[in-house]
Amino acid sequence: MEEGQRCGRPRVAVSSCLLGEPVRHNGGHSRSRYLTDELAPFVDWLPLCPEMAIGLGAPREALRLERSPEGPRLMTRRSRRDLTPAMAELAAERTAELAADGYVFKAKSPSCGIHGIPLYAGENAVTRQQRGMFADAVIEAHPLLPVEDDGRLNDAVRREAFTERIFAHARLRELLESPWQPRDLMAFQARHKMQLLAHTTEGYRETGRLAAQAGTRPRDEVAAAYSIAFRTAMAAPTTVGRHVNVLQHCLGMIGDGLDPVRRADVAEVIASYQARRVALSVPLALLLHHARGAAATYVAEQTYFQPYPEDLRLRNHVV
Repeated sequence: MEEGQRCGRPRVAVSSCLLGEPVRHNGGHSRSRYLTDELAPFVDWLPLCPEMAIGLGAPREALRLERSPEGPRLMTRRSRRDLTPAMAELAAERTAELAADGYVFKAKSPSCGIHGIPLYAGENAVTRQQRGMFADAVIEAHPLLPVEDDGRLNDAVRREAFTERIFAHARLRELLESPWQPRDLMAFQARHKMQLLAHTTEGYRETGRLAAQAGTRPRDEVAAAYSIAFRTAMAAPTTVGRHVNVLQHCLGMIGDGLDPVRRADVAEVIASYQARRVALSVPLALLLHHARGAAATYVAEQTYFQPYPEDLRLRNHVV
């Protein structure tokens, strides 16, 4: 199987400035090198600058959120134009038609920020806990959509988590857009079992239960229920403890394919990861090597070992 087929190809909505487009209020951009240099070869971008989309130019007057009895208003700072109706209309239109596997927003933007946006009353910020107006509409309409901003993607753990989720969403979307049969959903679930288990035991069980019903329930009903359960499970954060549990499961499934010395070697590396002495990539590489050598196909084909293209190198950090 080709790497693209194995990993899926996500459709990722993104604030245009993060791809290097000169659409910011000062006429510049906020290019993210992770997005443009590393992730770009493996995804299809859906770029948008909401402020440009409602007719503002670049450069343009700066905006901010202001408190009102009706809720936050999106205002120009100097000329006092109320852009709330235009932004609300755009957000309603774009959220209704959004077909993305994830969204990367521009941090600190009154339109696109996903956290820490100030809300003003007069010249004073009364809170800094708002979302940007457009980003808030997207998140409310699509609560299971993986979302991040460019600032948080500088954190290795958040970057890995977001990237894992968008590729998982893409694989599910590609399956459900195809003329799938019950056996296809069962095969999809089988390949994702260890990846799901690394996120949540409950989600692992629920997706398995729903996949098993694919031949007895209406097709659209199963697809909708499985999609929610799968995306909910993938939204649960992984932990070192959950990874250790999965690594030990995989070692057990290789079974008699390893002699006692090799099994002890793998167990020692798993313990080193648990003690936070090595990155997750180390026990994963060793287990995958032994799974292939022992012809443990079920283990070797788990998406857990390659949830996104290997070139992204996202599991090389020590937690």
